[in-house]
Amino acid sequence: MATILNLTKTQKTYREYIQFKIMVIFLMAIITIVAALFAIVAGSAGLTIKEVLLTLIGQGTEITKTVVLSLRLTRVVTSIIGGIGLAVTGCAMQSILRNPLASASTIGVSQGAAFGAAFAIIVLGAGVQFHTNDAVTVTNPYLVSVCAFAFSMISTFVVLGLSRFKKVSPETIILSGVALSALFGGGTTIMQYFADNESLSAIVFWTFGDMGRTSWKQIIIMATIVFLATIYFSFNRWNYNALESGENSAKGLGVNVESMRIVGMTVCSFTAAVIVSFVGIINFVGLVSPHLMRRLIGDDYRFLLPASALMGAFMLLFSDTVARLVVSPVVLPIGAITSFLGAPLFLYLLFKGVRTR
Repeated sequence: MATILNLTKTQKTYREYIQFKIMVIFLMAIITIVAALFAIVAGSAGLTIKEVLLTLIGQGTEITKTVVLSLRLTRVVTSIIGGIGLAVTGCAMQSILRNPLASASTIGVSQGAAFGAAFAIIVLGAGVQFHTNDAVTVTNPYLVSVCAFAFSMISTFVVLGLSRFKKVSPETIILSGVALSALFGGGTTIMQYFADNESLSAIVFWTFGDMGRTSWKQIIIMATIVFLATIYFSFNRWNYNALESGENSAKGLGVNVESMRIVGMTVCSFTAAVIVSFVGIINFVGLVSPHLMRRLIGDDYRFLLPASALMGAFMLLFSDTVARLVVSPVVLPIGAITSFLGAPLFLYLLFKGVRTR
């Protein structure tokens, strides 16, 4: 009888444990939707929430359709997709590399992708700048993405090579990422030095990070890659949970760690490269989002992956809204805003001491 009562109590506790995580994910989804509506409403056009909702269902005026559908909705959708992509890749990298500080921006993947995109824009002529609005238009997004992916894989292979050595600590992997970032940054600087004025201004503007220069064609490409990557990470959620107990334990449970690591890092690099090639360098979202949700709902990747994705979407939406409104009508670089938000937490992790596995 006592055994049955204890079993019932354990089942109840487990149900409450799961219900709490689901409730957190549900609340994050609600917060993200509210943030998206606020981002569309906020601005100098003076729109109301009713006008925005009517426009979204096809009942708005020509003016509201232009403002909502052509200007603000693309920024909002880009922020949501980019935030989800960066957050899930950061979450997966932290498990694959068994390193709590791993993300696309800390191990040099973003900087490698930025170098590749700059190479495509400056050397191969895949991007031009219109002087009317100082915006950069990528004329060949496929070429930019391929170049960004190719150079981001250099960082990936170096990090994967280092992680195979047992004596290499997580801090060493991060420091190698810093070195690779400096290397790619130097290469980008050399290209800028020899570039003409238009190409130079285009690439400098591009490296600031901006949610407002993507077209629906580019958004569809980003959404497709991020969706497929999220599906892949979700299918591997049990493998990531197994890795939390250690590499040997995961192998004992039947996980092919080496294969999962190579394929997973390739997927992470490609996803980050596509996002960076379209919106520029966005720091800290992939690092901060998983850590914030990990402290709230724990390390179970069944729930951590969707929660991190929603937190990443919210962070990028919030940062883009701040960048648009804080000194309106001037739009601040969103890369600077995410750095202001993410750097304090990064310092907190360093001073507290990262957890080495």
